[in-house]
Amino acid sequence: MENDKISAKAKMLIAVAALGYFVDVYDLILFSVVRNPSLMSLGLQGDDLLNQGLNLMNVQMGGMLLGGILWGIYGDKKGRKSVLFGSILLYSAANALNGLVTDLNTYAILRFIAGIGLAGELGAGITLVNETLPPSKRGIGTLIIAGVGAAGAVFAPIIAGLSSDSEWWRSCYFIGGGMGLALLLLRLGTFESSMYTEMDDKVQRGNFFQLFSNGATFKKYLYCILMGLPIWYIIGILVFSAPEISKIIGIDGKISGGDAIMFCYLGLALGDFASGALSQWLKSRGKAVLTYLFIAVGICVYYLFGMSNITTTHAYIMITLLGFFGGYWAVFLTFSSEQFGTNVRMTVTTTVPNFVRGALIPISLLFKFLIPSVGLIQSAAYVGVLCFALAIYSVIQLKETFGKSLDYTE
Repeated sequence: MENDKISAKAKMLIAVAALGYFVDVYDLILFSVVRNPSLMSLGLQGDDLLNQGLNLMNVQMGGMLLGGILWGIYGDKKGRKSVLFGSILLYSAANALNGLVTDLNTYAILRFIAGIGLAGELGAGITLVNETLPPSKRGIGTLIIAGVGAAGAVFAPIIAGLSSDSEWWRSCYFIGGGMGLALLLLRLGTFESSMYTEMDDKVQRGNFFQLFSNGATFKKYLYCILMGLPIWYIIGILVFSAPEISKIIGIDGKISGGDAIMFCYLGLALGDFASGALSQWLKSRGKAVLTYLFIAVGICVYYLFGMSNITTTHAYIMITLLGFFGGYWAVFLTFSSEQFGTNVRMTVTTTVPNFVRGALIPISLLFKFLIPSVGLIQSAAYVGVLCFALAIYSVIQLKETFGKSLDYTE
């Protein structure tokens, strides 16, 4: 059927959104990769590298949480296309300016601004694609966006490793900023969602507090957030702690934190493509997410309790598998976006992923709190049980949305 085909304009929109998210993830991961050389260049050393690095990461996360709300509301009130332009312009400029910093305070301010910009990119792209593509093809568009975007996390450490120059980190930021600004030219070919432009002017748009207006709506919004917890549990707890976990379980060799992140995101990129394809094949968002969650539980159990006296190659394979089965980001975002009406869809699609990222803060605090009493491995296991249980329960509570018409309001 003609109306079931993806138009040339829609394909252009998918390409622009995917490349935008690629640059978004590149910048997000780049800070973690160049954290130490950049802080050493600013005169920090020893314990300050970790302490100030964590402070900067929290500042960036604060910017993303604030930006998620601001861009979401703006996108529902003024349009999705404007967020695509505004968000990438903001984080690209901040990214490039990061390469010029000479003191910690300026670095913190720019990471906060970059965080605000980074928060709008994905939600705008996913919302535009979901409102533009035929219902049966929405999953294809979002899997391309999320899969290409996750590859940005692999690209970041590759670029950072091209030179041993102590000031190379500045060039890495310039490259990210340049890529983003170049994308603005491509964005001239994007268009506004007709579903949005044809919405009744009398309908209230972008009211964030409308998501808390009644119990049913709030529960649905909360379930969307809880559904994504295992993704950042895998990234922020299991993979981030891979060097320490490998020492405890006796891996033959040394696991690099940077390599662990790179292999995890390689798995995430592949997993996003596969989970999106699985969702299309099953014609179900919920079944695809549940399939990934149950397999991920098994991988996590083996990772924490089944690996001993193995090689680093085996360990990196397991980390890649963790990333793969934590790679349901595309389906998770599509599922969440399809749950709500056009007048708050952008707000939901932008805030949900950023609240999931922000949830890593209480998750990591619980993880650190439990370590002194039960040890690192058991602590990771207990936190994992909580995250997976909440996610599985939430998916079961949400209504299936595959093929659902999105032309409605709340």
